[in-house]
Amino acid sequence: MPDSPPDAERAWRRAPEEERRADLIRATIDCVADGGVAAATVRAVAARAGVSNGLIRHHFDSKEALVQAAYRALMGDMTGTAELAAEGAPADRLARFIAANCRPPVLDGRKLSAWAGFIGPVRTDPEMAAIHKAGYLRFCGLMQPMIARVFVAEGRAVAAVPDHARQIAALIDGLWLEGCLAPDLFAGDTLARLALDAAGRIIGLTLTEPETRI
Repeated sequence: MPDSPPDAERAWRRAPEEERRADLIRATIDCVADGGVAAATVRAVAARAGVSNGLIRHHFDSKEALVQAAYRALMGDMTGTAELAAEGAPADRLARFIAANCRPPVLDGRKLSAWAGFIGPVRTDPEMAAIHKAGYLRFCGLMQPMIARVFVAEGRAVAAVPDHARQIAALIDGLWLEGCLAPDLFAGDTLARLALDAAGRIIGLTLTEPETRI
């Protein structure tokens, strides 16, 4: 009879399929954060996840497919976290969405390292480029109805909303990048405050979160 797998691998085999995939994706993101996509070898991912190489191949046809899934998950996680924070009246939803992108857990140096590691393949791999584009469109697509509802409530035209969403997305990208690279320059909640002030100037409104209003 063949040798029985180690206890860790037996437990892994019993885990639900989606949980297995999620663990492999997290391990891949960690590898990319440590050393870029080149560091996310099947062997390295398997070692970090505590599984055999064969189990990775069971879930992903290739390393490229695994890396693509990891990038999709990283982008989806950050956008999803901000989306969950967006609640309340129209202006409150928009303010909370913007601010959430400038605070932990979205604002995180480890996430920046992983994101930076994926950028090279985005420039050379059409599938990675498509994943990036879809993530960007989702991000802007979440903001557009938030901005539109605020404008409608104030009786303003909504024709410029798509451009406003892109402008705010660019603003958030820049602040997120600097906040992750040099957090000591943005004490307390400075980054979120700057984002809300600048975004408000873009759309011609004063944006504040409910709990910070006087």
